[in-house]
Amino acid sequence: MSKRTGSDHILLSHGSGGKLTHQLVEELFMPYFRNPALELLEDSAPFAAGDQRLVMTTDSYVVDPVFFPGGNIGSLAVSGTVNDLLAGGARPAFLSAGFILEEGLPVSHLERILASMRDAAGEAGVMIIAGDTKVVPRGAADKIFITTAGVGFCPAHLRVGARTVAPGDAILLNGYLGDHGIAVMAEREGLSLPQEVVSDCAPLSRLILPLFDAGLPLHALRDPTRGGLSVTLNEIATAADVAIEIEEARLPIRVGVLAACEILGFDPLYLANEGKMLIFLPESHASAALELLRRHPLGRQSRQIGRVAEKGRPQVRLRTEIGGRRILDMPLAEQLPRIC
Repeated sequence: MSKRTGSDHILLSHGSGGKLTHQLVEELFMPYFRNPALELLEDSAPFAAGDQRLVMTTDSYVVDPVFFPGGNIGSLAVSGTVNDLLAGGARPAFLSAGFILEEGLPVSHLERILASMRDAAGEAGVMIIAGDTKVVPRGAADKIFITTAGVGFCPAHLRVGARTVAPGDAILLNGYLGDHGIAVMAEREGLSLPQEVVSDCAPLSRLILPLFDAGLPLHALRDPTRGGLSVTLNEIATAADVAIEIEEARLPIRVGVLAACEILGFDPLYLANEGKMLIFLPESHASAALELLRRHPLGRQSRQIGRVAEKGRPQVRLRTEIGGRRILDMPLAEQLPRIC
């Protein structure tokens, strides 16, 4: 058994966003590619081009099924890439897209996906300026896989990252948790839920850029995708070497998502989201940030869900509605594979 991966072969759970994913990245990929930008282990990386500061990100999308309530693999690919650039403190500008197509994919399906990518790019104010297409034999892929890269420009005043998070920071969230994970799983399994759940898949440029333009002292932003809220907060707590406390009573979760989790045995705090952003900034600026967020339809439910506590004890604590405390750990693997 490999000491680096915990197995002699790659497992599905190595791509789930949990402990095994982090182990794979830190113990296998990092020794080969290590450099100062990559060592930050953010979803995007800053770099300089002359006097200009830029951010670059890349991602791959293998969601199953390709079409789901609220979106499809195309809108997901553009939204996810744009949101990672925003989380890096950048104004998204340019994307590339690579397509792996399985022989037999209906052309009408590809057209629907491309149209959704065009629409999402227009909503985000970005251009898809380069791409590549490969076709593989039937059975060598699952319908369509998309790989993207994105570049954005950083405002001069903004320096964000998990390591800048500090005690006293407020933690803001722009809306309901778990919608994407449940929408995809219900479609995949053909489940009939008591209440329909639609993915929150959306590019967040028009929601987040006003925070940049207002000059707020943002410390970190992160979209809680694979692994959901709990995994994302654990990543930030570890990077910043801080304890994080969140309030259960402040977490927005739809009745339909709660009902689905009860049926399926899932924890909504570990479900993927594709139209949400966690925002860390000094608590004295939280009200101003919330006022800006609530002006946009995707931010109507914005609220403060917690705060950053003491330094030197990285963990995530949930204060329950009955006054108790629960530690939210990093899971070994994600509850739902192929969710993005």
